[in-house]
Amino acid sequence: MQIIISGSLAYDRIMDFPEYFSDHILPEKIHVLNVCFLVNGVTEKFGGTAGNIAYALKLLGEDPLITATIGSDYHRYMDRFRDLAIRDEAIKIIKDELSAGAYITTDKADNQITGFNPGAMKFSSEYDFASCDPEETLLIVSPGNIDDMIRYPTQCKQNGIKYIFDPGQQLPVFQKQQLLDSISGCYLLIVNDYELELILNKTEYSKEDILSLTGATIVTRGEHGSQLYTNGEVIEIPPFKADQVIDPTGCGDAYRGGLLYGLKNGKSLQQSSLLGSLCASFAVEQYGTQEYFFTKEAFTNRLEKGPQIIS
Repeated sequence: MQIIISGSLAYDRIMDFPEYFSDHILPEKIHVLNVCFLVNGVTEKFGGTAGNIAYALKLLGEDPLITATIGSDYHRYMDRFRDLAIRDEAIKIIKDELSAGAYITTDKADNQITGFNPGAMKFSSEYDFASCDPEETLLIVSPGNIDDMIRYPTQCKQNGIKYIFDPGQQLPVFQKQQLLDSISGCYLLIVNDYELELILNKTEYSKEDILSLTGATIVTRGEHGSQLYTNGEVIEIPPFKADQVIDPTGCGDAYRGGLLYGLKNGKSLQQSSLLGSLCASFAVEQYGTQEYFFTKEAFTNRLEKGPQIIS
């Protein structure tokens, strides 16, 4: 099976705020908000949803294909892909734009405030699915160019290709009908608990109505694990214990990498979700979204130890 990842390629600038955001925000003055957070420093890392998911899959020995756009400052990222042997032939270079850039500040409670410059992501990657074998292709539509996120689900349905819809940070941009069209008929919808509530508010649908539109739905809940809604039941997917929790940035993309790995290798949705949870536990152990590393042996050992029990 060929895994295709549609999403973003970005350079992440990650900052650590050693206090709590809430101590510096006055609720009664939220309408005239003017705050400055003095951070401990900034580090630049490779990021973007497509790059992050592909990195996780590569650690697991897979060969995903990325379809995304990147800007005139592409050289470092493309060199990295060559070093990691990640395929780049479906990546489109936009020479008149810089690559997308995320500016992520994390406070003492792991709350995050992110500013994002789309840059090259404003342009479609223009991938053609007509040549794909429907029986051997799985696409994940992760946050990236909004036109791609709207058009690719339609093209997949026209060509009989399974796709996972993962709207994430792009949810506010979707209009109601665009969102419903993209969710309807997807093999899997994956969101966090906040994003699910946003979908319900934007569509004015009930939770049951949204669940009925998908083959299955995964709702991630951070340190509390995730929930798989399938065949009319809810299956709790517990988290795995990390050796240390340093930075939650990118753990959701690592989860998706582990999930796709399981599906690629014939695992059930429940088993694949568990592998997603396992992969995410490694991601939180390092700063940055592509800084963690594990061997197949380490991955198997943590799997055999089993997930974390939450009382």
